[in-house]
Amino acid sequence: MDKYQDGCIYHIYNIGRNEEAIFFEDRNYKYLIRKMIHNYKIYGVKIIAFCFMPNHFHLLLKQESGGSISEFLDITFAAYDSSTLNHEERSGDLFETEPKIFQIKKKEYLKFLIWYIHNNPMKAGMIKRIEEWKHSNYLECIGRHKAYPFDLNMINESYGSQAEYKLFGRITGNDIDPGIEKSGYLIDNE
Repeated sequence: MDKYQDGCIYHIYNIGRNEEAIFFEDRNYKYLIRKMIHNYKIYGVKIIAFCFMPNHFHLLLKQESGGSISEFLDITFAAYDSSTLNHEERSGDLFETEPKIFQIKKKEYLKFLIWYIHNNPMKAGMIKRIEEWKHSNYLECIGRHKAYPFDLNMINESYGSQAEYKLFGRITGNDIDPGIEKSGYLIDNE
């Protein structure tokens, strides 16, 4: 039986082996985003939020009726892993383990989780303004970028509008605990 259920939302993240980089240059990020765009409809997955950091990633995904997050992840990341290892002339695995998976059980929690995902580069001190990070769908979620064909309904449902999401981020800043998964709003499906 698939660990993912139709209609449910999941926070999925993983880190590089020994916390090493999984993205080595800008084209690596772009390649993975292209793979996600190519595969999400094929496997019945809605992409709500994502953020790719040099040594880890966060995805917030919803499995549609008859979809398969498992296949989406397997196909997308197998292609990325293979392509990147070949290009970097490395062997082994890019990732430490299988991804961590948390099923979201309370919709009100999404408001904080979406921001937590997008705010990762700010929290890590990699940028001064969240709008500077090119490897997430934050700009899409606030209406400043239209390159990704992902569904923004969850942003509007959680915040009221894209403008309200931007305001929420400004007010909240870095005040979200990195241990947010332990808050009782999530069920760990590992």
